[in-house]
Amino acid sequence: MFDKILIANRGEIALRVLRACKELGISTVAVHSTADADAMHVRLADESVCIGPPPSKDSYLNVPALLAACEITGADAVHPGYGFLSENARFAEILADHNLHFIGPKAEHIRLMGDKIEAKKTARRLGIPVVPGSDGAVSPDDDAMAIAREIGFPVLVKAAAGGGGRGMKVAHSADDLKLALSTASNEAKSAFGDASVYLEKYLQKPRHIEIQVLGDGRGGAIHLGERDCSLQRRHQKVWEEGPSPVLTAEARARIGGICAKAMQDMKYLGVGTIEFLFEDGEFYFIEMNTRIQVEHPVTEMITDIDLVLEQIRIAAGGELSATQDQIAIIGHAIECRVNAENPQTFRPSPGRISQYHPPGGLGVRIDSAVYQGYVIPPYYDSLVGKLIVHGKTRAECLMRLRRALDEMVVEGIETTLPLFRALVREPAIIDGDYHIHWLEQYLAGQPPG
Repeated sequence: MFDKILIANRGEIALRVLRACKELGISTVAVHSTADADAMHVRLADESVCIGPPPSKDSYLNVPALLAACEITGADAVHPGYGFLSENARFAEILADHNLHFIGPKAEHIRLMGDKIEAKKTARRLGIPVVPGSDGAVSPDDDAMAIAREIGFPVLVKAAAGGGGRGMKVAHSADDLKLALSTASNEAKSAFGDASVYLEKYLQKPRHIEIQVLGDGRGGAIHLGERDCSLQRRHQKVWEEGPSPVLTAEARARIGGICAKAMQDMKYLGVGTIEFLFEDGEFYFIEMNTRIQVEHPVTEMITDIDLVLEQIRIAAGGELSATQDQIAIIGHAIECRVNAENPQTFRPSPGRISQYHPPGGLGVRIDSAVYQGYVIPPYYDSLVGKLIVHGKTRAECLMRLRRALDEMVVEGIETTLPLFRALVREPAIIDGDYHIHWLEQYLAGQPPG
């Protein structure tokens, strides 16, 4: 096991990793920008090191500063959390060059799955069903048009090296395609330094279903069921739940088995999430995230497995703590991402939290690093915290979530709490009858169809 872990992140995920380390008896090092000097994980860590000014490129993405912090403190491993350097294959290689352990997958797998075109080819080779689309990058010429006509409009133009909705455009007709290719390519170049884009069939009303996997790096791998992340705004997840209201036990076992077998064949190491669109009973691979997910608590609540602790154990050479037949889905869980944003315009609302009261009670969990008097800085994402609720059934979970949302108090800034208080009372949400476009239609005042 590791002696000391440096947590190369901030906010609630840094605190989440710190807690897992403490339960394992591992010393912790918090790194922080000058804007995060009063952060909760900095206060609770055994040691802390300031790594630069507020901009991420000068602090949390500053690899020399992180290496120096490891050397100063004697840390022997780095946990990257999510975001920042968590899916940077070169960072994992640099750590290895300095005899430091990267708590995450092998660099080759990070690189492979970070290229969306290669990821799709790999998924197809591993027997994972994929969305119909181009075999590689396309450009605004006759070949792209021919592929689009073969797939059938509408088509989705996607950045090969991207994610989070950037470099992604829908073309509903041949007239739309050239502009969609050009716009997506320019966005991809600006956001990721790679202008490559590819085409996929645009599904009309799919669900977003993701399978949580766990591998030991030696050919052992299991899946831990699914999360339904279909409530999204601008391709960003807002509400996640598990199990999905629309999946049968047979469908779960089928796609989970395919994913676990693929990870066994890859000799995948650590946690990962294989994401699909699901429509008319069929799964279509869209990407794999080679890191812990923001919504990992949903899986933890319904499987009673600590995914961050498993990450650390496996990275240190440990065995999987459970076999596939020992994994059981227990009850239902829902996570709401409470952001410091206006609930109508989604304009960021940084500032000081004047009053803070988290909800409690049976089955209620808050993953947050804020406290009364804490200042949400304007430099990073606007997450205030994640409210996760568990119940024996989905109906009980929704009832408990309504109560928890009504209890939660965050004052001094605007938050998305009013949105969730409305959503949890919407008939379509109560019935589980929604898709990936539902929330945007709802927010636009259109009848979600």
